[in-house]
Amino acid sequence: MGELVVVRHGQTEWSASGQHTGLTDLPLLPNGEDDGRRLHSVLEQREITHAFVSPLVRARHTAELAGLFEGGIDARLEPDLVEVDYGGWEGLTTPEISERVGRSWSLWHDGTVPGDSPGETLAQVAERVDRVLEKARPLLADGDVALVAHGHVLRVLAARWIGFGPEQGALFPLATGRYGTLGFEHEWPALTSWNAGCP
Repeated sequence: MGELVVVRHGQTEWSASGQHTGLTDLPLLPNGEDDGRRLHSVLEQREITHAFVSPLVRARHTAELAGLFEGGIDARLEPDLVEVDYGGWEGLTTPEISERVGRSWSLWHDGTVPGDSPGETLAQVAERVDRVLEKARPLLADGDVALVAHGHVLRVLAARWIGFGPEQGALFPLATGRYGTLGFEHEWPALTSWNAGCP
């Protein structure tokens, strides 16, 4: 039985500055491209048979640099893996949002507000990642499945894998260019590694 290999895209201008980047389609910075190349050396050691990749350019380019669109891997773009739609908080940092709301703000407790896009609840994000997990689970019989996406959506996905509510994604920080694995312990879904770096 394989594992889910959960990969956050490499660094972008907004991830470096701490700005919330939902549907804004930013490219990787040069260090972000280096992140993708470092991931290649780790992922090529695994038996990855399938990959689901967010269609946003920062995730797609990371997956390309990491070698997931080559070597016989069945890789496909997966719209359900796009980042959380932050709505009116898009492009803002947590301190900027906290200043606007007049108290300490957290996505995990306070959610989003409408803006240029409607924003998204954690329950809506959970519905999306549950669909991804439903597609990925049967493929684990063949080997590992890579999921390349974004920080908050992958944190919700990790929480859902182990049976938690989406707000428990707060417990699973995942830095750019890092990865984790979701597998099993005695047939129970388990977090087997998290926020691991690359040599």
